[in-house]
Amino acid sequence: MFFVVAAAGPLFAIAGGVPTNYAVTGNVGVPLSFLLLAPILGLFAVGYAAMSRYITNAGAFYPYVANGVGKSTGAGIAFVTLISYNAIQISIYGLFGWSVSTWLGTLTGSPPPWWLCALVMVLLVGALGVLRVDLNAKVLGVALCLEVAVVAIVDIALFSNPAGGGVSWVPLEPSSLFTTGVGAVFAFSAAAFIGFEGAATYGEETREPSRTVGRATFAAIALTAVLYVVSSLALAVGTGPDVIVTTAAAQGPDLLFNLAGEHLGGTFSDVAYTLFVTGQCAALLSFHNAVARYFFALGREGLLPRSLAKTSKRTGAPVAGSLTQTALALTVVSLFAIAGRDPVTELFTWLGTTASTGVVVIMIAVSLSVIGFFKRRRDAENAWRRWVAPSLAILALSTVLALILLNFDLLLGPAGTFLLRWGLPGLVLVAALAGFLRAEVLRTRDPETYAAIGGPLEDEELAAAKLS
Repeated sequence: MFFVVAAAGPLFAIAGGVPTNYAVTGNVGVPLSFLLLAPILGLFAVGYAAMSRYITNAGAFYPYVANGVGKSTGAGIAFVTLISYNAIQISIYGLFGWSVSTWLGTLTGSPPPWWLCALVMVLLVGALGVLRVDLNAKVLGVALCLEVAVVAIVDIALFSNPAGGGVSWVPLEPSSLFTTGVGAVFAFSAAAFIGFEGAATYGEETREPSRTVGRATFAAIALTAVLYVVSSLALAVGTGPDVIVTTAAAQGPDLLFNLAGEHLGGTFSDVAYTLFVTGQCAALLSFHNAVARYFFALGREGLLPRSLAKTSKRTGAPVAGSLTQTALALTVVSLFAIAGRDPVTELFTWLGTTASTGVVVIMIAVSLSVIGFFKRRRDAENAWRRWVAPSLAILALSTVLALILLNFDLLLGPAGTFLLRWGLPGLVLVAALAGFLRAEVLRTRDPETYAAIGGPLEDEELAAAKLS
């Protein structure tokens, strides 16, 4: 759970993502979007957790789809996952570069370029990935507890000192959310949850994946949902729902720390900002290692060049996958820097919401795969897990996806063009087609490799025995 929630990055999601959500979408109903998304993700997790008892694979999503819908479809989802996780990981470099540049600017009076800070971090994370430096669960646990404590203290301070003298519940009213830009709000909010589903990528490294994956997933959803709903509401209450959009646009990720300094003092604000930056570091490393594992898994199964399955002889780290992810991050950050793009409203926003679009598509596919997988195993799980919860998840997630696509232009702001409007979400479709076609080629040219897509299933009697 610590690995998963660290990837979701509660403090940087709240301080960085929530103000950007308010500012870019102009929508006051951000807290309600989190409140609605949480049970939808919970429905998804029901089938996801049930399937994790039978499939344990570092590739997580795509083996589920490969075994539930079809191997070629699973390969398509594998490529979508790769695009989405790379996008969310690289997007954080934009926020990190801005955060460190701003911090150094306050210390020296002369902030360095955001892209310089970001590129240094790309190289550092890449080196740690090659060396197989994973943050220890105890370290992550301490860091997570500190982040949650900071968020809780700030929330209490803001609810205790509401703008206008009284707590307003306007951000939780449906009329606040379901207006112009509702799909854009869901895109941002879904991006904040990315990482909750990552427990399955560690399934091969746990003693009891049949129990651990499901428990960690539900715990991650519950914890992050409470934090996001309460904290996004607290920011609106502390600032004033009528001015939260304009204030967030003016102050950006500084909003939370400015409010903390006002009510709790400069020292507390400085400590919170330090945790904000370290939380981004933890998320960058967590997502980097997850992407490296995906490259490794796809290389191992022949969907990508088998050279990507190369591991370090000394550490066992997926060195080829780690280096590939680092090269992609260096390229994208450099392109944004050369083009003079904004690190928060463009790099962080554009790639983060592209990633959330991909993840919603993936969750729909996984829910379909749950139904298909258990259709042939009716006695393995009860009806709620086999098809009821997954079916409800498909309906809800499809609605969210439609809203995101209809409002995607709002996420791009004034810099958006027709090419970006359709090109960024189109990356998801292109990735799916590329993976599907790659598998179809393997079907005819290399049937043995094709047959191995998705990995082996766990013996169903053994899975049932573990569960009991």
